[in-house]
Amino acid sequence: MKQLGLVFFISLLISSVAPAQVKYSNEFLSIGAGARLMGMGGAGTAMVDDVTAGYWNPARLLDIPGKMDFGLMHSEYFAGLAKYDYGGVAYKLDQGSSLGLSLIRFAVDDIPNTLELIDPEGNIRYDRITSFSAADMGILVSYARKMKIPGLQAGANVKLIYRHTGEFAKAWGFGIDAALAYSVSNWHFSAVARDISGTFNVWSFKKDLLSQAFALTGNELPVNSLEVTVPRLIVAASRDFRLNDKLSVALAFDAHFTFDGRKHVILPIGPIGIDPYFGGELKFSKWLFARMGVGNFQFVPGLDGKENLNLQPNLGLGIQYHNIYIDYALTDVGDLSVAQYSNLISLRYLLK
Repeated sequence: MKQLGLVFFISLLISSVAPAQVKYSNEFLSIGAGARLMGMGGAGTAMVDDVTAGYWNPARLLDIPGKMDFGLMHSEYFAGLAKYDYGGVAYKLDQGSSLGLSLIRFAVDDIPNTLELIDPEGNIRYDRITSFSAADMGILVSYARKMKIPGLQAGANVKLIYRHTGEFAKAWGFGIDAALAYSVSNWHFSAVARDISGTFNVWSFKKDLLSQAFALTGNELPVNSLEVTVPRLIVAASRDFRLNDKLSVALAFDAHFTFDGRKHVILPIGPIGIDPYFGGELKFSKWLFARMGVGNFQFVPGLDGKENLNLQPNLGLGIQYHNIYIDYALTDVGDLSVAQYSNLISLRYLLK
């Protein structure tokens, strides 16, 4: 039974990537980076000014407040079954340009491989059990440059993607993001076009390892296939408010535009879907930060046949000690969405 269970898991996992083109691929690149903006519900694309700008908005890499910025984040999902890790570095070349590098990994590790549990003589051999990982990995190389128009900055990402399911299947992918950011007074605006190239993954499969598994489950062996991630546009705005000498507030709004006819977005307009995200950050005496935000609005069909509005509220807390930043975020507060809440912790070090 264990052997059949693993066979079914492998066939289901690999069959899910078999179509020639799909609307939703590389979803691990949509999770986020850094607990700061995650605590704001994913809003803040227009105001991000640290190493995570390489992920959120590469045009804002010019706004890191030092020469170099380093960042790490770890989170776990599904009761620790899946792990998500982010690491990044940003380097200011000069006053008019910056470089960034981001590494992302989302994986389920230590999956038991019981395909060799029974030896050729029919004996159960637990020492023949091995393990494998189903992992998605992405490398983002970012560049930002100041434009001739005062307050205007441009940036881009080049993305290299590697995904694998043990020895059974692997894929390589490539994509491009482009971004603009504009600041005037206490206002910040941005537009980020993700996957403008139509980010793709080319899959290949080890048929010699899969033939028995697919025969036992009655499935057809997959052929080498192509996935394409359709483009998405993020338009954002934020404003800073100084309350007194020690208190300041930043409010942010992001709107995600999708063009693939998604039906469960809160604002569908023909084939265009609009997802709003709201967030805010309270800063006290330049060392303590409190954050909150809400996003992922969706109309989800209920058991009564009616569509119910789901959303994801988030909370966050940050501490700065000299050049060290520690941020924490609790996502999906109150479990108001279909996803379980998760704890996120990120660490930054700023080199001035």
